[in-house]
Amino acid sequence: MSDLDFFFDPVCPWAWITSRWVSEVQQLRSYDVQWKFISLKFLNEDKMDYSKMPEGYKEVHAAGTSGLRVAARARAEQGNEAVGTVYTALGTSLHNREERALFVADTVGHIGGLLEAAGLPREWAQSVNDDSFDALIRTETELALERTGKDVGTPILTFRPGATTEGSFFGPVISAIPRGDEALKLWDAVETLATTSGMAELKRSLRARPNFN
Repeated sequence: MSDLDFFFDPVCPWAWITSRWVSEVQQLRSYDVQWKFISLKFLNEDKMDYSKMPEGYKEVHAAGTSGLRVAARARAEQGNEAVGTVYTALGTSLHNREERALFVADTVGHIGGLLEAAGLPREWAQSVNDDSFDALIRTETELALERTGKDVGTPILTFRPGATTEGSFFGPVISAIPRGDEALKLWDAVETLATTSGMAELKRSLRARPNFN
């Protein structure tokens, strides 16, 4: 049983920041994190009119699902740790290095280079065109929404999955990555809220710009 299920789409900058906070806490406390999939493309396919969105929005969502297919291939061949490595490679490229244009222009080639640099098989990049992984991605997307309810995005976190005190939230959405003691303080607070009976929502709409450092 894991300590946390983390549902991600690699193109979401807010999920990326939250994932780096989770990884920080994982190192400090040796938590077991299971990386799971949620597709922004699948979440929005029946309700988003891409013609009214900024240019490139549809392509970025599609690229996110392509990245999830590669992560699903990684899980099938090498397990959860490989998924985390794929996510780190994709997220660093997309967000820290701002390589979205490269990602969209040549998804297979760009991801192949990222995999090779991370010590993973370059051939996994061919999975961006393999829609046989979509059933798994949809199933985990639906699982995430079953745990939180609809009208949410990424990331979704489930604390203590499978335990009687299991609790899930959309978020936390944070604009910078807490480190050290600050990371632990936030973890303890969010875990307490998530696993407290009856706790449903805590929200504000104001956000600073994302900081990936």
